[in-house]
Amino acid sequence: MHCSRRSFLATSTLAATAFSQPTLASAATRRASPKPRIKFGVSTYSYWHFKTEKVSVESVVSSAAALGVEGVDILHRQMDIPEREPLTREHRAYLQRLKKHAFRNGIDLICLSIHQDFVDPNPEVLDRQVEHTLKCIEIAYELGIPCIRLNSGRWNTIPDFNDLMKARGVEPILPGHSEDDGFRWCQQSIERCLPKAEECGVLLALENHWGLTNTPEGLLRLVQSINSPWLGALMDTGNFLEEPYEKLAAIAPKTVFVQAKTYPGGGEWYTLDLDYRRIARILEDAGYTGYVSLEMEGKEPAETAVPKSMAMLQKAFRRT
Repeated sequence: MHCSRRSFLATSTLAATAFSQPTLASAATRRASPKPRIKFGVSTYSYWHFKTEKVSVESVVSSAAALGVEGVDILHRQMDIPEREPLTREHRAYLQRLKKHAFRNGIDLICLSIHQDFVDPNPEVLDRQVEHTLKCIEIAYELGIPCIRLNSGRWNTIPDFNDLMKARGVEPILPGHSEDDGFRWCQQSIERCLPKAEECGVLLALENHWGLTNTPEGLLRLVQSINSPWLGALMDTGNFLEEPYEKLAAIAPKTVFVQAKTYPGGGEWYTLDLDYRRIARILEDAGYTGYVSLEMEGKEPAETAVPKSMAMLQKAFRRT
């Protein structure tokens, strides 16, 4: 199955409407008008931090329904299909069962968070990363998901992720190359994915993650250079480790999806004390309308940590 032109016309109109951002109204005017509605979701990552046996996506959908939230943000690696293999008939059947389960539980599937890396000097490596991303766009299309989370990629000069976290997400540039090389590889790779994204009506949301988008300047450089209506920013509230509010405000105008980190019981890698009332005001001032998806990254069991985190987020965003 591939995305037809007819299905693109329907889905692209829906996605463009769901993620459109006001650009002309001033912050003061927006404050005087009715507050934009924020909907809440939960990431399947909140229930599985790679360190234990996988928690099924279906069980997270059921938990989200019990919590009364509207959406579930799926971590691709958490699905019961191989991450890198081509899609088979059996894999597609799993996707359709998952879509039906979400529908029967009154849950929207709102984002597919994937892992890919567009920072590599080897063209064959980049070809494989692009092909993987195109497959993930196809998965999102089959599930009715309107956006996928992209990473820029990183230099991988600190191979172990735990060591990268000790270095606060900053690593040396690959010897013999420059930062501009990395941005060029990343930009060209994303541009290769845009026709498929447009055809399928799936928005690409580039996260402020480790690597080239570790700073607002890096993320905005890519989003603004590519300048496509099918590429926006994904705001992860926990990925700017120093001076987060100024940095979150810088990317807020380009934000099309939000993943909100919490750390009950202390974080798996680090802990941030985030002021979500302040973050909610930042997003409101930027005219953000859309989903805020909880990413609970604390060591407390998800059964207790997710409900308390969700209640905190709902209170913060509805009282700004």
